[in-house]
Amino acid sequence: MEYTIRAARPDDMEQVLNLVQELANYEKEPDAVEITEKDLVEHGFGDKKMFHCFVADTNEGIAGIALVYSRYSTWKGPAIHLEDLIVSEKMRGSGLGTALLDEVVKYGDSLGVKRISWEVLDWNEPAIAFYEKKGANVLRDWDVVHLDEKGIKNYMESLN
Repeated sequence: MEYTIRAARPDDMEQVLNLVQELANYEKEPDAVEITEKDLVEHGFGDKKMFHCFVADTNEGIAGIALVYSRYSTWKGPAIHLEDLIVSEKMRGSGLGTALLDEVVKYGDSLGVKRISWEVLDWNEPAIAFYEKKGANVLRDWDVVHLDEKGIKNYMESLN
């Protein structure tokens, strides 16, 4: 199947959200997605743009995405974070993942970043193998730390 990798547009966000939900289902978190199409449009294309998104556009619609945002490393300097690289299940193995990752790396290079980072679930062996094949280092000695919305609220209450 032919595809084009391009920057996402606001009218792509419904399909982007569908892929985000597909990923949540795959990661056994079907009820975790709280964002809406409106949120994606506002956060990706509004006055305070919070992310940049690439899409893999096919004749059947959006079949993959790569969503990135800026970070800063106190050790290395400018960086970007790859929040999600998603390829629809029916398109896995088609080269879309490689094409999207290629676009992310080119984008990071054009920005002059010193690092591109992302997380992968420790049980997602196909993704780990894919990233390692591309030359990425999977750092298995780091733990991801999150304060979720409830945790932030509790933390703030503890400050009073």
